[in-house]
Amino acid sequence: MPVRPFEPQPWTAPPAPALAGPFEVNDRLGQARLIPVGDEGPEDVVVDAQGFAYTGTHDGHVLRIDPSGSVSPFAEVGGRPLGLELHGEDLLVCNADLGLQLVSPSGAVKPLLDGFDGEKFLLTNNASVASDGTIYFTVSSARWSLEVYVNDLLEGHPTGRAFARAPDGSLRVCVDQLLFANGVALDAAQQSVFVAETGKYRVHRHWLAGPKAGQTERFLDNLPGFPDNLSFDAGVLWVALASPRQKLVDFMGPRGWLRKLSYRLPDALKPAPVRHGIVLGYDESGRLVHNLQASSGKVAITTGARFFDGSLYVGSLSEPHVAVLKL
Repeated sequence: MPVRPFEPQPWTAPPAPALAGPFEVNDRLGQARLIPVGDEGPEDVVVDAQGFAYTGTHDGHVLRIDPSGSVSPFAEVGGRPLGLELHGEDLLVCNADLGLQLVSPSGAVKPLLDGFDGEKFLLTNNASVASDGTIYFTVSSARWSLEVYVNDLLEGHPTGRAFARAPDGSLRVCVDQLLFANGVALDAAQQSVFVAETGKYRVHRHWLAGPKAGQTERFLDNLPGFPDNLSFDAGVLWVALASPRQKLVDFMGPRGWLRKLSYRLPDALKPAPVRHGIVLGYDESGRLVHNLQASSGKVAITTGARFFDGSLYVGSLSEPHVAVLKL
């Protein structure tokens, strides 16, 4: 349910870049091996040093995938687990419904954080953990929960935020006024943190150290799709695009009356992600170095990508499998 009535805010998107040239359509990602997980929505994937992968599904479970591809239960966290990160010996879970959680190697679940300044988090999404234990994470919206996330994109209120939780438990806002704050990733030197803004097709870079400390700048703009989770490995910022851009969504942007009409429609008639998987890789200068697509739709609704030992593990908000592509 909404926190308050649906009140669309106008925004005019720049013309969408075509899936051509640097974003040329291909089916490289469609060559991935699929690992069925026995449930829907392994939204994010993280891999430990031993090659065990972890993912969370829509029924509130975290699963473990061994290097051979065998899947087994690991923990029941409740709610809807989204972003996952390693946190020392524990697993950090961004639970959309319940906030940040820690899961011990035995599978024991401990709540860590579920609100800020007396306000409960509505949609905790993604995180990155620094070497000193600081957790950088996003809360996508202060108005809409995950079940109705499309309303946040349609309404256009920039209430998403990126936070930093220090090891002593103190909490601060790093970046605010984001239209659906999403993926988070620290750079290699942990001098900055990248934050995806799904609703405006952007990735920001917030500086943590150096002469720009405290400043936020645009790192990627006008992407060809909706950026979701981020990860940084092997000198590459991996950007999972949940769907290519949609002309209808951009057309509705400056037309509040049309967005109000869409809001009143049944969910089945609202804009939905396109089944065309896309994962892009950028170096730290913002140069595109990987363009991986699944034009066949075999890999779709691509919400997370993680590189480990020569392979890219790709999660999905709605599919029943994790895709693994050898690079």
